[in-house]
Amino acid sequence: MTTFARHATARPFWYLITPDDPDGAQWRARVAAALEARPDWVQYRNKAATLSERQKEAEWLCARAAAAGVAVVVINDDWRLAQSLGVGVHLGQGDGSLTEARQRLGPQAVIGASCYASRLRAEAAVAEGASYVAFGAVFPSQTKPGAQTAPLSLFAATRALGVPRVAIGGVTLARVPELLAAGVDGVAVIADLFAQPSLSAVAVRAAAWREAFDRWQCDCPSQQIEPKRGAEDGCQ
Repeated sequence: MTTFARHATARPFWYLITPDDPDGAQWRARVAAALEARPDWVQYRNKAATLSERQKEAEWLCARAAAAGVAVVVINDDWRLAQSLGVGVHLGQGDGSLTEARQRLGPQAVIGASCYASRLRAEAAVAEGASYVAFGAVFPSQTKPGAQTAPLSLFAATRALGVPRVAIGGVTLARVPELLAAGVDGVAVIADLFAQPSLSAVAVRAAAWREAFDRWQCDCPSQQIEPKRGAEDGCQ
């Protein structure tokens, strides 16, 4: 898995975020089905899990993501867990200090920050050590139905930050072209995959995301962070 300090990205990337599910076996099965499609990035997030379950699930995810060739793995909220696993962390408002996370995880760690609908928050996050920022909800969200909507104009307005900017919230595959046109670097998804009615449907939907991003990535210059793929998966 790849870590980085601060790199702008020229190629869009697919950022999978795991779902909330108190049933650990079901959670693993759903996530495994999605990982078969090899997302570019993956974030461990399961608000329904206990502390001990979080540790076990995060360890499992790191192993499965490595086997799938995922480039970047991130832990939601918990830099200590991220540090123990040697992966990145994503912090929201109230989840702890970005500065402390950077000091603890080191200069090459992937550290993300939720910036909601605030350009000023994004600027402050980068100054404090964030290596990417996330804006959202960009559309009405099933995961966070009360979330403030972030205007897509934020992505053009924050291009000079020099770090990847991720769109999250209410994203479906059909909406991704609109996001890319707005200047989004990474597209995060939860419900469009994990609200599917069966494991096979999750797998089919994830495969559609991979196929679409392979096509969009082939239309763009190379970026500095990307999963290693075989020649048959590259841009010909």
